[in-house]
Amino acid sequence: MALSIALAALQVLLVLVGAPLVIGAMRQVRARLEGRRGGGVGQPWRDLRKLFRKQQITPEGTTVVFRAAPFVLLGSALLIAAIIPVVSLGSPLDSSGDFVAVVGLLFLGTVALALAALDTGTAFGGMGSSRQMTVVALVEPTILLVLFTLSLRVHSANLAEIAGGTLANPAQAFSLGRVLAFASLVIVIIAETGRLPVDNPATHLELTMIHEAMTLEYAGPRLGLVEWASGMRLTVLLVLLANLFFPWGVAPGGPGLVQVLIAVAAIVAKVAVLAMALSVGETFLAKLRLFRVPELLAGSFLLGILAVTASSFLPAAGR
Repeated sequence: MALSIALAALQVLLVLVGAPLVIGAMRQVRARLEGRRGGGVGQPWRDLRKLFRKQQITPEGTTVVFRAAPFVLLGSALLIAAIIPVVSLGSPLDSSGDFVAVVGLLFLGTVALALAALDTGTAFGGMGSSRQMTVVALVEPTILLVLFTLSLRVHSANLAEIAGGTLANPAQAFSLGRVLAFASLVIVIIAETGRLPVDNPATHLELTMIHEAMTLEYAGPRLGLVEWASGMRLTVLLVLLANLFFPWGVAPGGPGLVQVLIAVAAIVAKVAVLAMALSVGETFLAKLRLFRVPELLAGSFLLGILAVTASSFLPAAGR
């Protein structure tokens, strides 16, 4: 039990420390591809340090909803990091932390930020919240479909068992249902984390922004928490993508020190590759018009349905 708690704490620490570095690496790759020098991989950490040193500002008329939202967003991301298999398949929260709980925690953080934006009473906050809820209405069911597809083979909603099932039967990682589920989850991650072509994290154009519109009234330490938590959400989603589809390197329950070190190196490498791939894709993509975003998300939902169908009706050897 003590070892499981220590591994869960290690997973949380990795996400805490690594999330700004993931964002920095993505920005740096994009800068290089665009012919710019870039601020370096550690620039997000320097930005956070600067924000945490600034004065705390609270807009007039806001309630506890506005003040609590950054902590709810941060806490939900950290709880997901403790539940999902990051470096080990053994977590003290395995018994209660199935994929439905993970999706619920993602939704909790999104709703908290949307309510905080509405609490400010500004036009931009309301606009961003409305757009975010439109995206979430299509994203969350798709995540459930994808994870349900992965659970069919192992007959369990437990994420560690899903990853362990792929380790026990590596051939199923390349089945038709899994390929469709992988493509669907990639689109979902892009939408959930506000990346191109759904949203542009580097713009403040009021006619196009979604996530930025909800955080315009935040400043100082609270803005730092929101940005940090947003990076953690991207990181844990990339970890899910890596370890549910390609779990090689993840340590089994009750691992030794060498296995843990190998698992840490493996997840760092996998997340780095996925983050850089997303960044390369963003370089060559333009932002979609807002009314085109539901069409893209409906396509990802259709891929999820096809993934469930393929995994349910194809022979077991081809799943």
